[in-house]
Amino acid sequence: MTRIATRVALTALPLLLGLATLLPQASQAAAAGPADDGAALFTEPFAPCRLTDALQLRSLEAECATVSVPEHRSPGSRRIELAVARIAAISSRPAADPLVLLAGGPGQGAQLTFTAAFPVFARAGRERDILLIDQRGTGQSQPLNCELPAQGSSDVMTTDTAAFVALSSRCLGELSGHVDPGAYTTSHAVRDLEAVRALLGYPQLNLYAGSYGTRVAQHYARRHPDRVRSMVLDGVVAPQTVLGPRLALDAQAALDGIWQRCSADAACSASFGDVGSKTRGLQDSLRAVPQTVPVIAAATGKTEPLHFGTEQLAVVLRLASYDAGTAALLPLMVSEASAGNFGPLASLLQRVATGLPQSMALGMHNSVACSEDVPRFASAQIDRNAVAATYLGTSFLDALPSICASWPAGLVDPDFHEPLVSAVPTLLLSGSLDPATPPADAEQVRQSLSQARHLVIEGAGHGQLGLPCMDRVLADFFAMADPEALDTACLDQRLQPPFWVSLAGPAP
Repeated sequence: MTRIATRVALTALPLLLGLATLLPQASQAAAAGPADDGAALFTEPFAPCRLTDALQLRSLEAECATVSVPEHRSPGSRRIELAVARIAAISSRPAADPLVLLAGGPGQGAQLTFTAAFPVFARAGRERDILLIDQRGTGQSQPLNCELPAQGSSDVMTTDTAAFVALSSRCLGELSGHVDPGAYTTSHAVRDLEAVRALLGYPQLNLYAGSYGTRVAQHYARRHPDRVRSMVLDGVVAPQTVLGPRLALDAQAALDGIWQRCSADAACSASFGDVGSKTRGLQDSLRAVPQTVPVIAAATGKTEPLHFGTEQLAVVLRLASYDAGTAALLPLMVSEASAGNFGPLASLLQRVATGLPQSMALGMHNSVACSEDVPRFASAQIDRNAVAATYLGTSFLDALPSICASWPAGLVDPDFHEPLVSAVPTLLLSGSLDPATPPADAEQVRQSLSQARHLVIEGAGHGQLGLPCMDRVLADFFAMADPEALDTACLDQRLQPPFWVSLAGPAP
């Protein structure tokens, strides 16, 4: 999903108020009180800090604290530390319920992920605090990070099953003895979120969740319905969905949609013809003769050779299709490669893959997949012939069970995969060409929510934070918590990113 297999395994404001003025006295006492095996405790109190994104391109002033929670909910469990960042509301009389941002992956840390996207939430942050809590196993919260190939290496940009399994085996060996990988599931994370809420003394939370984070948000709302004031679920995963078996099919459907959009666009169609046929021809030629393409390495600025075969083609097609802007480059890039010029497509691969290995925790990803999804593969309807016919093939379908054969499975609550039945005001966001979480999942979730509205953005990919005026839509929703009364007309006026018809850009 965000990235569930690809984006991991392909490795694919001034603060005006101090903490003491906002935290209840009970929370301050908890920080200094005696240890309790089941409680969340401050190990480092809130202090000014600066957050940065994965690429070190954007920074954000905040207040950061470290909170200790048990690794397991059992007497005598060792404790792990969660990284909590808070951006205080600008208002001198902020709302009592903060906005909590839940990252995707599984494996992305909230602080790295949302520092880059924070301008979208700045308007909502005028009236309420924003909390960035790195989920256990990610970011700076006992991260289940493993040594990965160097950024830009062909070993990272692969879909090979054996490479996935070898990488995960090394990862498990690195983690053994330091943590229990089975303790890093969504069910544990939901308990952490409630423990942090209680420690900070907030009566309710507003949740924005992206991709895998929508799974976390829904289970939190199931466990603590009175603690959720509102939710935005962006790139929705239905609780019933088994992640993995349909991954390649969803990716192929999104890519086909991009090619169909090109065919319906006069300039794109005239320039490139049948891009789908070109893609299949390119796969065949790369299968016979892989290319070595000189590219400029982002880390060093030096020209280095990049192996480019069918696996690298699959990676760039998948990752570029996540965003409508990069998807608009694909017909041109595929056509250039079909004519023998692989430089633009290889450069696009580096662009969309840069920073992914460093921003994802492979161990945490595996703990979630091996506990929550792979055990349910047997119950999923899997058409191997249909999967094999996609540009991704059966690599992911085969890799996950192979990885999980040795990876420890962890706690999954008995009702985890049941539909969420809730009256929490909820806004569901989908892209019509999402290669990871197609709109059907959000529509399935909407059926059991009594106060929900589903917006499908035509031509968009995975995650809608980059849309013009989304900052206003989110701020208005969190202010009123009424999805039906929300004015979303500005989203209807969105213009599709135009297809590039030459290396100089789109048609005039």
